[in-house]
Amino acid sequence: MRVAVVGATGMVGQVMLQVLAERNFPITELIPVASERSIGKKVTYKQKEYTIISMADAIAAKPDIAIFSAGGNTSLEFAPKFAEVGTTVIDNSSAWRMDRTKKLVVPEINAPALTATDKIIANPNCSTIQMVLALAPLHKKYGIKRLVVSTYQSITGTGVKAVQQLENEYTGSTGEMAYPYPIHRNAIPACDVFEENGYTKEELKLVRETQKILDDRSIAVTATAVRIPVVGGHSESVNLEFRNDYDLSEVRKLLSETDGVTVQDNPDTNTYPMPIYAEGKDDVFVGRIRRDHSQENSLNMWIVSDNLRKGAATNAVQIGEYLIEKGLV
Repeated sequence: MRVAVVGATGMVGQVMLQVLAERNFPITELIPVASERSIGKKVTYKQKEYTIISMADAIAAKPDIAIFSAGGNTSLEFAPKFAEVGTTVIDNSSAWRMDRTKKLVVPEINAPALTATDKIIANPNCSTIQMVLALAPLHKKYGIKRLVVSTYQSITGTGVKAVQQLENEYTGSTGEMAYPYPIHRNAIPACDVFEENGYTKEELKLVRETQKILDDRSIAVTATAVRIPVVGGHSESVNLEFRNDYDLSEVRKLLSETDGVTVQDNPDTNTYPMPIYAEGKDDVFVGRIRRDHSQENSLNMWIVSDNLRKGAATNAVQIGEYLIEKGLV
């Protein structure tokens, strides 16, 4: 099992290598790939150093799986080239997510849709993954009519430059800015760029990807995405309106029985999900589960997860594990 990690030196790429090692992914040969300026540099995997190679050399090596975390333009250019030589690409960018010919996969929800002919598989957006993992069992049981989500997103979703900006602001140092405003002691209601309709790309990803993954275009979704000065993970305030009424204890039971979901919901003991405690973990944490008394059949909940792990690296690795388990690669 020859595995290429494209974007191996980046923030998500580094977590990808860590997750592959932790889960003992059955790699016989690791092929780390990065931008031209990183060729020849070293990355560490399972206490062994590997040399970064070029995209052309990686394609020529014809790996079984290539996990991409190198940006949309890179994926658009090179994912088809890997696919042409028989490699199955798992892409972490937004490049292929809304392509009608590509599967958008959260393994716990829709991995059975994958076949051996799927040579480019899209990994959803981080904020979408954690949300739909909690929504899927509830949609199946009660039918989601409308969804209102406000996100509180970690700066790690922007990358190393944003982490450095926050560090600089903590220490009073000057340096390059990832955002047009300070992030320390601030909340910036703009994740990604604005579209003509006034929504950001991040907000529209939550709308479109949710409908695609849950395979239901009738779900009405509206979102506001906010960047906050935390590192551990993304948080989301989610309001759901169901087509049918629900029992609150049954909702908790359904969530508790969902693979990859941990319910943390006890106001008496101040038990609820927080990003500082989600960091480094693979689960999606759900709490503050309560009935919305302002609207029939409606529910509020709070969802938190490490955006670099389940929101990116872990989900991609789980897709790879499924492909191997089912003999699709």
